Amino acid sequence: MLNPEETEAQFEQRWWELMNDLRERFGKKPDLNALLLLIGVQELGQGGGPFTKEQKQDLMHIATCRLFSLSGYYELESVDEDGWPHFRLLKPVPFSTLKEQERMLKWHMLEYFQEMDRLNG
Repeated sequence: MLNPEETEAQFEQRWWELMNDLRERFGKKPDLNALLLLIGVQELGQGGGPFTKEQKQDLMHIATCRLFSLSGYYELESVDEDGWPHFRLLKPVPFSTLKEQERMLKWHMLEYFQEMDRLNG
């Protein structure tokens, strides 16, 4: 899970490197919601839309489940006939402060993009 040996400065450095890379790729720095949407679209694998507001919420949920599957909180349960993945909760995500939740989400995003880079490059 979270690397206890990584300092806050090292973590922040990795985060800003990712943000700079994404800014170069997309022309602007994405916020956490945009990243969740991007990951959800990637996981759906059906192209970039257009998506309804409800579908965008579903995509962000897919992204959250996929991210937290990296730490064993969720697993892919099935893919429905329309190609949408469905996840099963394996264990509750620990309750934490908003700042801790954001850091945990960012850490999982860093791991996700690192995994994608390994697979694609």
